[in-house]
Amino acid sequence: MKKLLFIAMVAFGLTANAQDGDNSGQTSKGKWLIEANTGFGAGHAASTGFYLASTDGSTEWNLGAEGGYFVADDLAVKVGLGYGSAFEAFSYKVGAKYYINSMIPVQLDLSGYSADSFSPMWLGLQAGYAIFIGDSVSIEPGLRYNFGFGDAEDANVLQFNVGFAIHI
Repeated sequence: MKKLLFIAMVAFGLTANAQDGDNSGQTSKGKWLIEANTGFGAGHAASTGFYLASTDGSTEWNLGAEGGYFVADDLAVKVGLGYGSAFEAFSYKVGAKYYINSMIPVQLDLSGYSADSFSPMWLGLQAGYAIFIGDSVSIEPGLRYNFGFGDAEDANVLQFNVGFAIHI
C-alpha cells in the first residue's frame, strides 16, 4: 500500500510540475505546430489523423498529420492532409486553433475529401486540454464534433481524440 501511495504522489508531482510553468512560449507568435491525432469512436472519412478499425473481417485505416503556424500569441492557422482506405481518397483540413490561457485548445476547421463525383465536407469544432510534458511537446485529449454539409449533410460525427503536438 505504501508503494502504491508513493507512486501516486510521484505521478501527481510530475504532472503538477509539467503544468506549473508558463506555456505561453510554446504557443507564442512565430512558433510552428506539428500535430498527429488519433480518433476513437466513430470513424471519420475526412480524417487527417491515425485510425485503425476492423469489423466483420474488413479493416479500415487512415494516416495523416496536421501543421500550423502561430500568427498571433495562442492562435495558429492549420492545414492537414490524410489518406484513408475506406474510400481510397486523400482528405484535407484547413482551420484555426486557439489556446485559451495557453492550455485549452479550441479548434474550428473545414475538412473533406473528393472521390469520383462525391465531395463531402464537414465543419469541425474541437475542444480539449493541452498537457505540456516538456519544452516543446504536448498531449491534447479532446472532443470533436463534425457537422456534415453538402454531400455529407446527414453524416454528423462525434469523436474523442488524443493529439500529440510538437511546438517548434
